[in-house]
Amino acid sequence: MLEPRLGGAVFLLMLAWNCVPMAESAIGVNWGTVSFRKLKPSTVVDLLRDNKIPKVKLFETEHGVLKALMGSGIQVMLGIPNEMLPLLSSSSSASDSWVRQNVSAYMGKGGADIRYVAVGNEPFLKSYNGQFENLVMPAIQILQQSLVKANLAGSIKLVVPCNADAYEATVPSQGAFRPELTEIMTQIVQFLNSNGAPFMVNIYPFLSLYGDGDFPQDYALFEGTTHPVTDGSNVYTNAFDGNYDTLVAALSKLGYGQMPIVIGEIGWPSDGAIGANITAAKVFNQGLINHVLNNKGTPLRPGSSPLDIYLFSLLDEGAKSTLPGGFERHWGIFYFDGKAKYPLNLGLGNKELKNAKNVEYLPSRWCVASPSSDLNNVANHIRIACSVADCTTLDYGGSCNEIGVQGNVSYAFNSYYQLQMQDSRSCNFDGLGVVTSRDPSVGNCRFVVGVTDKGSGSSGSQIVYHWWVLAAFLVIQTIFSHSM
Repeated sequence: MLEPRLGGAVFLLMLAWNCVPMAESAIGVNWGTVSFRKLKPSTVVDLLRDNKIPKVKLFETEHGVLKALMGSGIQVMLGIPNEMLPLLSSSSSASDSWVRQNVSAYMGKGGADIRYVAVGNEPFLKSYNGQFENLVMPAIQILQQSLVKANLAGSIKLVVPCNADAYEATVPSQGAFRPELTEIMTQIVQFLNSNGAPFMVNIYPFLSLYGDGDFPQDYALFEGTTHPVTDGSNVYTNAFDGNYDTLVAALSKLGYGQMPIVIGEIGWPSDGAIGANITAAKVFNQGLINHVLNNKGTPLRPGSSPLDIYLFSLLDEGAKSTLPGGFERHWGIFYFDGKAKYPLNLGLGNKELKNAKNVEYLPSRWCVASPSSDLNNVANHIRIACSVADCTTLDYGGSCNEIGVQGNVSYAFNSYYQLQMQDSRSCNFDGLGVVTSRDPSVGNCRFVVGVTDKGSGSSGSQIVYHWWVLAAFLVIQTIFSHSM
């Protein structure tokens, strides 16, 4: 077990954190792969390199992704899903095997530059009701021993991505970790400090706006606000600084006020909800980057910024759960096909984003509702199509929400058609659909053309997809049979 008291080595490391000035922030990205329309991993790595993005955070280990990152020079953070914590917290052999298969196998000369392993993903989230709380520290301790055995403990740091709901306060200076987390957070922070690792937190001002109708949007952005938060002599004009300093105060209460902080996830969605649009996403992300790179810091940490910031996210993920909201599939600074959504200067040398190269598209064909068809009986077809395909742009506030009934039907049909790799039979819909070579996109509503799966490194994606088709069909048939 980890010794809870501070030893001499830990004290010296604390002095080191206090004395060494913070390095300038580095901008990285989260690369999620929960999508049925995946680019080749090699195409994504080229996209990262063309945009001079030096760091990438992965949510789990995928062979094709890690293989593509080998020799790229891009620093990598590997993620361990929460579902693996029960096994890794109780079995040294399972931990050793995980490190051997997912870390050691990809390192070495010409290998992947793995710097961090993220243990869990927001394991202390309130909605989990504590189910992972007692697994994190045992998993960390066992994984650390596995890294030692593999001679990797000196180069790879373990971190724990926390959601901002792990701490709370009415004003930033009163920040404290939730009472039920105080003991575990003390242990985690002591471990991180003793190993020279940062504290990692995910901050989402958009979710504050989305969840609270009274939350001022201008406070979520970086362009000034008419709703500043006054905390003694400190005045906060944006939600990021307020949230960040709440964490600083919480760490200070544990005796680690100078611990480096990494922002593991932060961003703004571009579609699928009110407030989620291209304009707001650009304003937020550019404002964030400018704000952080100027290195002015925050009221509680003037003159220093987070150690690293990982934008959420690189690409849209059209297969993510929409339980939080349709916006969950639209966090990318690029669309799923690697096209930049808007000009964005990452401060990495390019003044705007460069699109992915050599993307293999399906033919320029779309499935739309036949103009001559009676659409009165189309509801069931739309339900089936949208239970499989991504129709979240049709949600209230979405980019395709106001294109009319005919347009909505066409969008649903086309989304399904593209996921079926443009199989002509998938555009039948009992004679209501028709294939066209004329792009039906309207304004900001983009009717996509799919990409091929050849060489995508996700050989199981089509099998999973067809399972979803069958499951969705059976569920809908069951619902309708009971309603008859």
